[in-house]
Amino acid sequence: MYTIDLTVLEDRLARSVERARDRDIIIPTFAQMKDPALIPDKFKEELASIGLWDVHPRNLFRITWHNEPKASGGGFGDVNYLELPSSLTGVPARIIVLVGKWFPTGSHKVGAAFGCLAPRLVTGQFDPTTQKAVWPSTGNYCRGGAYDSALLACESIAILPEEMSQERFDWLANIAGETIKTPGSESNVKEIFDKCWELRATGEDLMIFNQFEEFGNYLWHYEITGHAMEEVLKEVLGPRDKYRGLASATGSAGTIASGDYLKQIFPGSKVIASEALQCPTLLENGYGAHRIEGIGDKHVPWIHNSKNTDMLVAIDDNAVINLARLFNEPVGREYLVKQGVPEGIVSQLDLLGFSGISNVLSAIKAAKYYEMGEEDIMLTVLTDSMDLYQSRLTEMHDEYGEYSEIDAAADFARWLQGESTDNLLELRYEDRRRVHQLKYFTWVEQQGRTYDEIQEQWYGRDYWTDFQKQVPEMDELIEKFNEKVGLI
Repeated sequence: MYTIDLTVLEDRLARSVERARDRDIIIPTFAQMKDPALIPDKFKEELASIGLWDVHPRNLFRITWHNEPKASGGGFGDVNYLELPSSLTGVPARIIVLVGKWFPTGSHKVGAAFGCLAPRLVTGQFDPTTQKAVWPSTGNYCRGGAYDSALLACESIAILPEEMSQERFDWLANIAGETIKTPGSESNVKEIFDKCWELRATGEDLMIFNQFEEFGNYLWHYEITGHAMEEVLKEVLGPRDKYRGLASATGSAGTIASGDYLKQIFPGSKVIASEALQCPTLLENGYGAHRIEGIGDKHVPWIHNSKNTDMLVAIDDNAVINLARLFNEPVGREYLVKQGVPEGIVSQLDLLGFSGISNVLSAIKAAKYYEMGEEDIMLTVLTDSMDLYQSRLTEMHDEYGEYSEIDAAADFARWLQGESTDNLLELRYEDRRRVHQLKYFTWVEQQGRTYDEIQEQWYGRDYWTDFQKQVPEMDELIEKFNEKVGLI
């Protein structure tokens, strides 16, 4: 049976417990991240004076979709989401987006990092007193990992491509122990993996938390994001409404794991996986570079359940770049209001970062392909917000000049109202198997995974559900860890 290794190493665990005690750290359970009502009141009271991005141990309890949407002192409430109107999307279907801005670090990727770190920490497999934590990423994940490491006073190494937005590097300079820039852009993931092998060869005592293969990433989204989406659906589904599916960039295959949970609740729903048209790896076995920061490419993540994927769509990165201007330039916002988009929605479009815009376009494509109507609901996720891309807007302004109403009209007509069903494939069984088999070249040939396990991922009846069943055991280990720390 393949599962997350939860073997407890008592001597190392004792040092981790001592570090947590010294740093005033209590680890939240998965149950508390799903339902913050379970968090002890005294910790909620402490959060009233703590900023959302503060490197403070109580902010671990803010690794949830339920944070009050404010920069400091927020409590907990309903899941943060936004429903995008047809006047914006151009389709009658209801497109609902979960908002990732209101996590510590401004991205839900801090949750994925926690999901990878927690099982290693509470079992003693990772010793923050002796080991460096390595966070290979295309941006937000390594920021989340560096944040978690800083809380533990643990040395960290953040790895990300050199062409990512400047905001990411500026923030890491103050949080991560070391930042390594690898060659290329968002789609140059192999270079990140190569750097990990170089670090292993140095002989340093490292723990590499590779989000692309760590099932803690998959499990955090399956359990936490999946349940958050279910909560939203319970709130918005009317008596005649139908949930139709989730659209998500493949990225590290964390977020899309929530589709596995939703399919168990809504068996007829679809999982739509998206990528950049300039790098159509899943769609065409292709390659290339693109500008949709946060979605990876040129490989299939080890933790991607391709057998559960129903459709592939490719999004033109020109659409994302131009819509970022439409949604954030004053002239663009004024034009959208003239076209009938409610001002309340327009004022919140900065909640969509680059990958969020891409996810929304993916949902629009699926809605058009399946001819969805007013009673159909598509879900997607805004991983981060434009807070992390202001430098990109400046670059576009310098390169292309002032943004005019003519530019706004063209972008609205071409990239939103004109979104089509091209560069899209509804997957047959053979197509799903083809995508799965692409894993072999990265993971078995290059990264040391086994042939037996890649076969088990496809043919094993219980492979994915065995991981999903580990949540109660992980929560039990977290509770025992906290008891030993003795701060509750």
